[in-house]
Amino acid sequence: MQKQIQATTADGATHTQMPLTGELLLLLAGLASLGSLATNIILPAFTAMGAELGTSVKDLSATLGTFFVAFAVGQLFVGPLSDRFGRKRLVLCGLAVFVAGCAMCAAATQLPQLITGRIVQALGVCATSVLSRAIARDLFDGTALARALSLIMVAMAAAPGFSPLLGGVFNSLLGWRATFAVVGVMAILLGGHYALRLGETHAADRRVALSLPAVLKTYGRLLLDRRFIAPALSVSLVIAALYSFFGMAPALLMEGFGFSPLGMALLFAATVFVVFGAGMLAPRLARRWGAVRAARTGLVIAFGGTIALLVGPQNIYYFTLALTVFLLGMGLINPLGTAITLQPFGQQAGAASALLGFLQMGCAALAIGITAALPVPAYLAFGIVLTACLGLAVLVFWRSTTTP
Repeated sequence: MQKQIQATTADGATHTQMPLTGELLLLLAGLASLGSLATNIILPAFTAMGAELGTSVKDLSATLGTFFVAFAVGQLFVGPLSDRFGRKRLVLCGLAVFVAGCAMCAAATQLPQLITGRIVQALGVCATSVLSRAIARDLFDGTALARALSLIMVAMAAAPGFSPLLGGVFNSLLGWRATFAVVGVMAILLGGHYALRLGETHAADRRVALSLPAVLKTYGRLLLDRRFIAPALSVSLVIAALYSFFGMAPALLMEGFGFSPLGMALLFAATVFVVFGAGMLAPRLARRWGAVRAARTGLVIAFGGTIALLVGPQNIYYFTLALTVFLLGMGLINPLGTAITLQPFGQQAGAASALLGFLQMGCAALAIGITAALPVPAYLAFGIVLTACLGLAVLVFWRSTTTP
């Protein structure tokens, strides 16, 4: 167990704070990224899965949609439960449920069984995603919180980029069923390390009563509180733009630009380095300029990238350049906007983090649906949705930080 320090947060409460070590940051990043990793890691195996299960690749897309829905809804329950009973129980129970879902997926012989396993996976892993942010809010404040969330957000954004490449390797070497087994083992190791090295971070004297009216009232207050909803909505719109890229990548890259599956996976992996660099830069800019100004800068950069993508020539070189600019800005606003969102709500960090996660997944699902439904070519639809998301994010965030 790491040495503990008593600290007073911005909301006036005294709590136990731990040193911001590399080990702790990596643990939080692992908890945060497990759900993102599990989301896309099976994509390269769709052809093999379809052949063995006797279904089409198109029908297998239901394993993604059901995962997103269960993931989003599950967070709304996990957050308040963790505010009442603590983080440790929910994290370890969530990992156990996720491992059970992995086993169900690995043993599936029909598509409905696979879909059920994916739902169980999502209901379990949503706990680690939402509670990684809540744990960071339990332990840190101010610039330390921004730094911790920077790595957490980088991990969450990077995992979808690396996961198709990892999934392709596992599928080629071990088969698609082994992919679920490998991810399940990762969860077991992560849970053991968490229990031994960190444990409970939400002190008993900071816990809140649990009842359905109280939970609904808490969510209602958060939705009506401009300190929460404005930055939360801004960050959610940025995440929606990112997931729109992941959702449209096969049409854009493979059909539009002639990429092979390996080429697409490598491009996904390359985007990680842009997001990682921006995420590491974010807390430094926050210390120099302040979190709000640095977050505004990230939004403006990301918005500029989407405009360039929308109005520029449709070739792979220009597309890559514009996408890089967007990812650079996204890597700045994501951790800083999340820190600004959670900063005022230390006692309700679980509920606030859960509602933020729900908004992110909801906005992502809406953006992907709109992009697919627009009666225009895929590239143009992608550019329109990205520009609309970032334009609205800039407007909401700017107004919330410039008006009383």
